[in-house]
Amino acid sequence: MLIDDAHRYIALRRALGFKLEKAARHLDAFTRHAVANGDSHIRNATALAWTAAVSSTPGGRYQRLQEIADFARFLHAEDAAHEIPQHRRHYRPCVRPAPYIYTSDELARMLHAAANLRRQKPSPLRQHVHAMLIGLLAATGLRVSEALNLRLGDLLPDGMLHIRQTKFNKSRLVPMHPSVSAELDAYLRVRATVAGVDDHVFLTVGGRPMGLGAVHAAFHVVLKKAGIAPDRPRRPRIHDLRHTFATRALARCAMRREDVARDFVALSTYLGHGHIRYTYWYLEATPDLMGDIAAAAEMLAAEVIV
Repeated sequence: MLIDDAHRYIALRRALGFKLEKAARHLDAFTRHAVANGDSHIRNATALAWTAAVSSTPGGRYQRLQEIADFARFLHAEDAAHEIPQHRRHYRPCVRPAPYIYTSDELARMLHAAANLRRQKPSPLRQHVHAMLIGLLAATGLRVSEALNLRLGDLLPDGMLHIRQTKFNKSRLVPMHPSVSAELDAYLRVRATVAGVDDHVFLTVGGRPMGLGAVHAAFHVVLKKAGIAPDRPRRPRIHDLRHTFATRALARCAMRREDVARDFVALSTYLGHGHIRYTYWYLEATPDLMGDIAAAAEMLAAEVIV
């Protein structure tokens, strides 16, 4: 039965390390629809009709159709009666928005604004939480979700963070600058005076784990108080702190031919990227940086010719 086959497929992929949270929901919904439609095998027509009905965007339809195609290949190896949807003909390139790269002055203003947020009863932690969170993201390039998932046990000796099972099902160690470790220690001392039994590093009112909604709401207030890009049609995001970290790290990369690849691999590992192409994207997203590295590459090429 297709529904059981979908559960079996997801269980096998998860045993190989994939999370597939959205894919599991999508395939469960699709196979239930297909069975209700009278299908005993995956049919291209059913897949196309279902994806068109459940998603209003080309990107959403392509994603669901790709998930069905991967599932269909798995079943096709066992039974050639399963049809594999030709999902690639529906491909639409994903246009990633250009990141906002914060200046050093803007980061300082944001930290000051966060440290002066209005206190909320019954928790006096609001100012400390958001100032520490923004500072940590800017100084380490962590994803917001990674920072919010930090537990006290993940704070290792010698200023090391243990980032567990994140976006690409990877864990990694992230070193912090001594100044960041000192600020984190000061934050933890304040946290210890008001926190309850929850061991998340970042807590909200009532000692509960901080959620993304609360973070984004406070961040918008911080941007406004700090006067960051007030006339920009698209507001800067908290995720742009990660882009800023990566861009500044790349700008400091050595330009010697034998060092460039090493530096890229090191940064890719530090950021927890699943593939180094995601690290290279920061060059595309920052034309000035791309120009600097292109100029350095031309110099290297000239040295070889000479």
